Amino acid sequence: MKSIPQDLPQEQAPNDRISAFVDAFGIRQALRKAHACKARGVPVLIIFQYLLRLVFTRRSMYMDMQQNNPGFSQDAVYRLLNSIHIHWQKFLSLVAAFTIRQHIERLTSENRINVLIVDDTFYGRERSKKVELLTKVCDHSKKRFARGFRLLTLGWSDGNTFLPFTYCPLTSEEPEKRFCGMRPVDGRTIGYHNRMQAMTKAPAVMLKMLRQAKTAGIPSNYVLFDSWFSFPSTIMAVQQIGFHTICRVKSTSKIHYTCDGCQQPLNKIYRNHRKRPGRARYLLSVPVTLTNDQGETTPARVVFVRDRNNRKKWIALLSTDMNLPEEEIIRIYGKRWSIEVFFKMCKSYLRLGTEFQGLSFDSMVAHVAIVMTRYIILAWEHRSATDQRTFGEIFFFAFDEARDIQFQEAFAILLELLLNEIGNSLEIPEHQIDLLLTKLINTLPALIRNLLNRGYKKCSRKVS
Repeated sequence: MKSIPQDLPQEQAPNDRISAFVDAFGIRQALRKAHACKARGVPVLIIFQYLLRLVFTRRSMYMDMQQNNPGFSQDAVYRLLNSIHIHWQKFLSLVAAFTIRQHIERLTSENRINVLIVDDTFYGRERSKKVELLTKVCDHSKKRFARGFRLLTLGWSDGNTFLPFTYCPLTSEEPEKRFCGMRPVDGRTIGYHNRMQAMTKAPAVMLKMLRQAKTAGIPSNYVLFDSWFSFPSTIMAVQQIGFHTICRVKSTSKIHYTCDGCQQPLNKIYRNHRKRPGRARYLLSVPVTLTNDQGETTPARVVFVRDRNNRKKWIALLSTDMNLPEEEIIRIYGKRWSIEVFFKMCKSYLRLGTEFQGLSFDSMVAHVAIVMTRYIILAWEHRSATDQRTFGEIFFFAFDEARDIQFQEAFAILLELLLNEIGNSLEIPEHQIDLLLTKLINTLPALIRNLLNRGYKKCSRKVS
C-alpha cells in the first residue's frame, strides 16, 4: 500500500510563504546582527524557520519531529532558545523596522498619523513552579492573580496594520514576591541585562523602549497608552524624548492637574466646568498644566467623553498636543485597540506561553520573539490581501487620476455623453435636449442641483 505523504499541500503553502518572508524581510541579516550564529552544525536560520512554521502544523514539536525529520533534534532547538548571547529584542526591532520602512511606509500617505502603542498583558505560566523569576501577576481579563509575567510591548500602527516593535517580560521587583530567583549568569551577556530589565519598573522600561524607537527612526507622531502609565512625570518624560502623548487618565485623588490657577483632581475639574449640551461627541474639553517631581510644567488638554457602557460615567483622555482638535484626540486614541487584538491573536492562535515549557528566562524571551515574528508575517499577509496598493505602482497612477476628478465633474461628463448620444441616435434638436436637461436638473434637490450646475459649466469649458 502506498504511504500517505507527510508534506501535505495545506502544510506546504505556509512553508512557501514563510520562506518568501525570510528572504524578503531581512531575517538572515537580523539574526546575524542579534548575534544568533553558530560555529558549526545546523545553521540558526534553518532552526528559526522551522520554529516559525511549527504553529501552522497544528502539532507539538515532539510530534512534528516524530512524523517529519527536520535534520536536527530537539536539543538543538532548546540550545538556541536557552542561549544567553542572542539579543532577541534587537532581532524583533530590526525585523519590524525593516518591514515598516521598506514595505508599509511607502503604501501610506505622508499625511497619515502613525502612532506607537504601549501596553502589557498577562503572560501565564500557571502550572509552573520552577520557572526562573516566576512571580504572581494580576490577570485583568479574568480578574484574578496567577503565576506568570507582565509582557510589556511597544508596537507601531498606521491605523491599518499593527506591528510589534519590542517587548520585555516583567517580574516583581521584590525578591520575596518571586517563586524562583535568578540563576547565576555572566554579567557581560545579553541574558544578564534581560534579567535586570525584567526587574525594573514598567514606566522606566517603557521609556527605554521609546528611546529605541526614536533612535531607529520609526515614523510616528504620538504615543498611546492606557491609564496604567498616565502619570504626569511619565507623560512629560515621553515628551522630552520627542513624542506627543495621547492617553487615558484615571480619576484618582492622588493625581492633580493645574486648572483655573489651582491643583485639582479630575473629578473636581469635571464638576466645576460646564458640559456641552445634547448628544455631543465629547462632554468637556479643558486645558490643564502637568507638573513633575522636579517642578517642571507642560500644557495639556483633557477631553471628557461619555462612557458607552454607562452613560452616567465619563472617560478622560489627555493630549500634550494643544493644536489637536478634540475629535482628532478621540479618533487617534481609538487606534490603541489594535494592540488588544494583537494580544488576543498571540494567545489564541500563535501559542504564546503554551508552545514551549522551558524553565530558563532566556527561553521565554526567545519564544516571545518567535511568536511576534509570526504575527508580523500574518500582518503583512493581511495587508497584502486587503490593500490594493500592494498590487504595484500602476495603482498609484490610476488612483491619482481618479482623485483629480470630483464627483460633480464626473457626473457632468457622463450626463453630457448621454445627451450627445440621445441627440445623435434620435435626431432630437439641440434646444429640446437643453430643455430636457433643465427639467431634469430642476427636479433634483437644491444642493445637488448647484453642484451639477457648477460641474457641468466647468466640464463645458474644458470641452470647448
